[in-house]
Amino acid sequence: MQSSMVKKLSRAGIIAALYTAVSLLVFPLAGGSIQLRVSEAFTLLPLFFIESVPALFIGCILSNLIVGCAPPDIIFGSLVTLIAAVLTYGAGRLIKNLTLKIIVGGLFPVLLNAFLLPLIWVYCYGALEYIYIIQALILILGQSLAVYAVGTPLVVSLNRLKKSGAKFLE
Repeated sequence: MQSSMVKKLSRAGIIAALYTAVSLLVFPLAGGSIQLRVSEAFTLLPLFFIESVPALFIGCILSNLIVGCAPPDIIFGSLVTLIAAVLTYGAGRLIKNLTLKIIVGGLFPVLLNAFLLPLIWVYCYGALEYIYIIQALILILGQSLAVYAVGTPLVVSLNRLKKSGAKFLE
């Protein structure tokens, strides 16, 4: 029992650190209103690991703090990630087919970020409201690339490892 908790806590720390590190590694692409945050590939991890839900939240907070986002963006932008992670986890529990899990689970980080982040940015940074739809479309594209193009191979590989009996994925 205690070993399982240590594994989950360790995995959560690794996920939060990886999310932050990857965000910072590609920072010019991962920040601003036109962004491709490759670390969003990790938002599919709640399909398999409940501990990835708070890990993604913490990773997002750390990334946004380090790059100097406005306080409401740090708080509410990270809450969007948390909500998407909870919904993705729920999809992972309800859906058994891996392909369908990925498609449905990925919709939450893609759509919530695309439609909520521009609202936060309008409030925080004074972006013009008419740019909202442009920002939403750019985010749909960027999030879709990160979640589906990068996240899908990650999740498929993890699923194969899990099926092969890899102990670290228990």
